[in-house]
Amino acid sequence: MATAFVRTILLYVILIVGIRAMGKRQIGELEPAELVLMLLISDLAAVPMQDFGIPLLNGVVPIVTLLALSMLLSFFSMRSVRFHRLVCGNPTLLVENGAIRQDALRRNRFTLDELLDELRAQGVTDLTAVKYAVLETNGRLSVLLRPEEAPATPKQLGVSARDDVWLPTVVVNDGRVLRRGLAERGLDEAWLERTLRAHGFRSSAEVLLLTVDETGRVLCVGKEGGG
Repeated sequence: MATAFVRTILLYVILIVGIRAMGKRQIGELEPAELVLMLLISDLAAVPMQDFGIPLLNGVVPIVTLLALSMLLSFFSMRSVRFHRLVCGNPTLLVENGAIRQDALRRNRFTLDELLDELRAQGVTDLTAVKYAVLETNGRLSVLLRPEEAPATPKQLGVSARDDVWLPTVVVNDGRVLRRGLAERGLDEAWLERTLRAHGFRSSAEVLLLTVDETGRVLCVGKEGGG
């Protein structure tokens, strides 16, 4: 039992470190090479976890090798556009000026139903409103509408827009005080106590979320049931 526990923990740590080294990607945004890597690693990690007759090193070495290979491919992909296209492929134009490119659909094994599903997911129900629909190398569909169908921006309307979008910093997260967030905004514990009292809370333990942006605007949300 102890052996299984230790082996599982070690493999888990190695996988977490390796995946973090690959960068911050969601599963749906993985390139083909990265998806293959994840599938292979999952199989390689499962075997030494279940079969104690296999030395742990026999599972660790292939995993580390694959992770190193993935980072090497990423390095060359950043250095060479041609190499990146060779490994990951090219984006494919599926819709152009409202017309479906049926040859591109067949070539990518992308069905008409899948195309319509993706368009609806992005709020597009009228195919003729689409200027371009591009199937990206990670499998996602990018949709660009015709100018007359796309929402107008203040710049297009010739209207000046007030910049009132600021990035909030989290100061309290589920009752925990994030002192790094306080430091980023140049605030201290005394400010936090005053702010909590102003919002009717006795301590940070009663707060689900507290943020403050660059203008000093505070958002404070209490826990349900008083913590």
